[in-house]
Amino acid sequence: MDKFGPLSLQPRKGKAWRPRSSPRRLRATYNRRDGVMHMLAALDLATGKVYYRIRERKRWREFLALLKTLRARWPGEKLYVVLDNFSPHKQPNVRAWAAAHDIELVFLPTYGSWLNWIESEFVALRYFALNGTDHRSHTEQNAAIGAYIRWHNAHAEPKTNFAPDSAIRIWTNYPAKAA
Repeated sequence: MDKFGPLSLQPRKGKAWRPRSSPRRLRATYNRRDGVMHMLAALDLATGKVYYRIRERKRWREFLALLKTLRARWPGEKLYVVLDNFSPHKQPNVRAWAAAHDIELVFLPTYGSWLNWIESEFVALRYFALNGTDHRSHTEQNAAIGAYIRWHNAHAEPKTNFAPDSAIRIWTNYPAKAA
């Protein structure tokens, strides 16, 4: 689980399907009158699907709401949630609720958020849904993000075999597939 954002309304550089010519002038974004949004997302390694919420803030309350949604999706199972060291993840109310509902919060090392598999999904999201766009409203931008995630989830595959040909598996006798 991680956060993606801030999602601000701005023209984003990227490739577009149009003939090459002089570049179109990008609109100025001196003011952020519409504010920014934040996406909180979780990646299910068993299915490869992404579950997300876009909110105006990214406090512990929004994080806890997503945890509750995940708990409702998988009742009766122990959940392991891999997180970075963002302070709302460590808030006492969040830790207490997670412990009471059989959710183990697994924290990555400091400056090690790149170890979280969802980061690669965010790169794809940025490339396919946001690059080369100039959304005029958060509703329009959120619709583009939602369309990409629906497409991604329809084509998702389990994330069970990480780096099958890696030399590190030979050095450490790490199994190719989880038992």
